[in-house]
Amino acid sequence: MKINQVEELVGITKKNIRFYEEQGLISPERNKDNGYRDYSLKDVDVLNKIKLLRKLEVPIEEIRKLEAGEVSMTDCLDRHISYYTHRQTELDTMKQMCKEIMEAQDTFDDLKADSYLEDMTKLEKGGVRFMDVNKTDIKKTKRGPIIAACVSITFFIAMIIIISWASMTDPETPFGFIAIIILLFVAMIVGTIVALKQRLNEIDGGEIDEARKY
Repeated sequence: MKINQVEELVGITKKNIRFYEEQGLISPERNKDNGYRDYSLKDVDVLNKIKLLRKLEVPIEEIRKLEAGEVSMTDCLDRHISYYTHRQTELDTMKQMCKEIMEAQDTFDDLKADSYLEDMTKLEKGGVRFMDVNKTDIKKTKRGPIIAACVSITFFIAMIIIISWASMTDPETPFGFIAIIILLFVAMIVGTIVALKQRLNEIDGGEIDEARKY
């Protein structure tokens, strides 16, 4: 069957199907007549198994070991049960802290965050994981400069295309003038990329963390 049929049967995208093939988890035959992939019911069965295990958050590498017989299903899932149990303990801890804050009946203005943060620090030393605020904020902060740079670069490229097209339709336009304009836009693209790289380095370098100290 074709990949579109497999996509419909398994309920995962063609992109994911091809990714699992690249990872060596499935190996569909090639149609001798046209060279296209020819998926079998066995491939569909394997993809369903992969889908199940991925929904259980089993990593690709571990699925590969399961398929190769390097680890047993029991050992694999037993490790994940231990992980889920530990994670559930963390979630229960966070739920309990939320209840404590609610029971204190504090408003945002009255909330004494210091004592709760001290408790969190102690819990983190004991192995409990809370959300990493720094990483979350950094991802959000990066998004703005990246979007702005992409919009600017797209605009510059569009202008280069328009100017190039205009010069071809009007041969009387001086080539030197057109070349200078195009070079200016190319310089703007390079400058935008350099500025974006510097901005991302500043963010990764702890600029946000430094700002939080003030």
